[in-house]
Amino acid sequence: MWKKYKPYIVEIIIALAVGGLSALLTKNGMADFENVAKPPLSPPPILFPIVWSILYVLMGISAGLSLKTAYRVPYAYRLSLIVNFFWSIIFFNMKAYFFAFVWLILLGILVIVTIIDYYKINKTAAYLQIPYLLWIIFAGYLTFSIWLLN
Repeated sequence: MWKKYKPYIVEIIIALAVGGLSALLTKNGMADFENVAKPPLSPPPILFPIVWSILYVLMGISAGLSLKTAYRVPYAYRLSLIVNFFWSIIFFNMKAYFFAFVWLILLGILVIVTIIDYYKINKTAAYLQIPYLLWIIFAGYLTFSIWLLN
């Protein structure tokens, strides 16, 4: 049974660890975020960890599907995890809102490349990344708007 689920469990843990470590390193910056002017459609703060946890699980499942199907995970996915990790530091700790927006564009491109790569390997893995891409687009709106407002 372990052998069957190992790729999924390992990949979900990796994705959640990336998000968890990033959140841990930015917790002071997140506290300061309460004082930032926010655009319309800004969700309540409690929504962010919930959405990100779901997205990291979906990312891990996609990577697990890729490993089970092709015995590899696309390079763009691994790179996107690194870019994702640093976005929070750029946005919350450095408060470099415009650079964070540009960084999100890079992340969005990597997610699109990942979706394309996954589609060639396992279509379900690709489809599981669509919510992530949509959230990145929404985060781009929020980030750009915060840059304009602050």
